[in-house]
Amino acid sequence: MQPKPHQIATLDERITGALVGAAVGDALGGPVEGYSPEQILQRHGGRVHGIVGPWHGDDWRTARPLAPYHKGDGHVTDDTLMTHALIRVYARVRDHLDAHAIADHLVPDLMTEPRWIPELEREALLLHRVFLAEKWLVTRIHYGHADPREAGTGNIVNCGAAMYTAPVGLVNAANPRAAYAEALDIAGAHQSSYGREAAGVLAAAVAAACGPGATPDSVVSTCLSLAKDGTRTAIERVCEEASRHTDFESALVPLREAVAPYDTVGPDYRAPSLGARRPSRLHAIEELPVALGMLLVARGDYRHAVLGAVNYGRDCDSIATMAGALAGALGSPIPEDWAKTVAEASRLDLWEPATTLAAVTREIFARDTSRRRTHEEAFASLGGPECSA
Repeated sequence: MQPKPHQIATLDERITGALVGAAVGDALGGPVEGYSPEQILQRHGGRVHGIVGPWHGDDWRTARPLAPYHKGDGHVTDDTLMTHALIRVYARVRDHLDAHAIADHLVPDLMTEPRWIPELEREALLLHRVFLAEKWLVTRIHYGHADPREAGTGNIVNCGAAMYTAPVGLVNAANPRAAYAEALDIAGAHQSSYGREAAGVLAAAVAAACGPGATPDSVVSTCLSLAKDGTRTAIERVCEEASRHTDFESALVPLREAVAPYDTVGPDYRAPSLGARRPSRLHAIEELPVALGMLLVARGDYRHAVLGAVNYGRDCDSIATMAGALAGALGSPIPEDWAKTVAEASRLDLWEPATTLAAVTREIFARDTSRRRTHEEAFASLGGPECSA
């Protein structure tokens, strides 16, 4: 069988697809985040099929629990803002990152650089927009002087690190194991337990999606080969269920039922259970398994995967961010009208971060090649090749 055109996408196209795809998914999911599929259906008179306005219409400035954020109308959320912040760190370091790079570069970026915040419709510090789980980075590292490699311990366990680790997978394109290890190191500054694990697995999934001939099935297989404990089991169960569906409508309830035993938040997303977001080897974040499930349901098609994630509800901006990154990395095209509207509404250049990261990725690959050859020469001088023959 001849590969489809999107399966032979170039590195630049895959990086652009993943990053623009993640941002567009984020913007589509933002206005319905926190609600159930039934509530979304009732509010919008049907499923969401594109960019929609705020849940409370013109009352978004005061309506709780969303005020003061203008979610909707094509505005990206903190998922995209944090992703772009991580790319800025790569642009400064121009090499692989670790937890100390997060302390040295990402934390100051959150604290000191005013930027346009679409949901606030003004310039502000990114620290003023992000959720408490991301503010933890500043509290623990800047004020608490914690070792960055362990700073994530004690934070609430959620998708906070995983939601912005797609760049790690792109820098390690076609090398999922390396992406997994780098993301785990980076995420140590932010998360622990299954939150940290999800960051590693999402990065590995994006790296796998960049590989020649990659498919949704091969991406999931890679995830299962690397994921540990409850994260692995949750992905396995959700993806088993996803394989039975070809349309997101029929998959919405079954995918939730499949992930529910591993999700600690509970049935009411806005009223988490007492055991929510605590460390555990038996549990997983909900977002990553569902994103992978929707990727399978959609057979890798960007539009279908993202709309499935959006209409799933709950933390659907992060689910759609992940699904969008994966489908985009596979080479499935992002609808141009969606991307244009999100860029204009958010007042962000969605393509510049991709251009930057593509250049940095090539530099890092050149350094990796040089380091590998130096190691090969050193190993050969020890008689390594003869010993292994």
